[in-house]
Amino acid sequence: MQDLRAKAELVYRELVALHGFQQLVPRREPMHELISTMLSHQTTEANEERGYQNLRATFPTWEAVIAAPVEAVAEAIKPANYAPAKAKNIQAALATILAERGEISIDFLAELSTEEAMAWLTSLRGVGPKTASLVLLFCFSKPILPVDTHVHRVSQRLGLVNAKTPTEAHEILWEMLPHDAEWLFNYHVALLRHGQRICLFKNPRCNQCPLTEQCLWYQAHRAE
Repeated sequence: MQDLRAKAELVYRELVALHGFQQLVPRREPMHELISTMLSHQTTEANEERGYQNLRATFPTWEAVIAAPVEAVAEAIKPANYAPAKAKNIQAALATILAERGEISIDFLAELSTEEAMAWLTSLRGVGPKTASLVLLFCFSKPILPVDTHVHRVSQRLGLVNAKTPTEAHEILWEMLPHDAEWLFNYHVALLRHGQRICLFKNPRCNQCPLTEQCLWYQAHRAE
């Protein structure tokens, strides 16, 4: 584990240098972040945004989303793909928040520990570890790592994890990496960008990567 921690520190330094250091500041208010992230599964950022904006334009309040027929919610978020399932999840999550908190707000999570906040969020229908950790890190600066397909793929190829799914990788990386919110935020952003721009699912651009000497995938598939 000590060797892997040292390797993770090297990966962090190299990829943050390549893709840039980012200040950890909230990009959206918490309910926006939660619902947008629920919409983001298996779609593009552009379609996620279209689905969210359509939803907010169609229904003036979150209470109106709960009260609407599920078909109407699905129609509003249709650009985000898998609309029927996402509509049911969003309505159920909003209804649970309202029932438990008396208002549709998750601002109270700021006062909880990371573990308590994670457990509460993942109890909501349609909210898994990736969505919950992203909301907690991005909105509340909780020291936790969102692991999407890009972070998982890059970490796997580099040999930091041996995990079949992002959820499995989340647990391994959580044990390995520093529990510092800004560090974890930049690790997430750097590996996300690396997976989008260089370490592609098909035909990775290894000639642009500074980590080929450390990359198990490169050594197995590309190294002479």
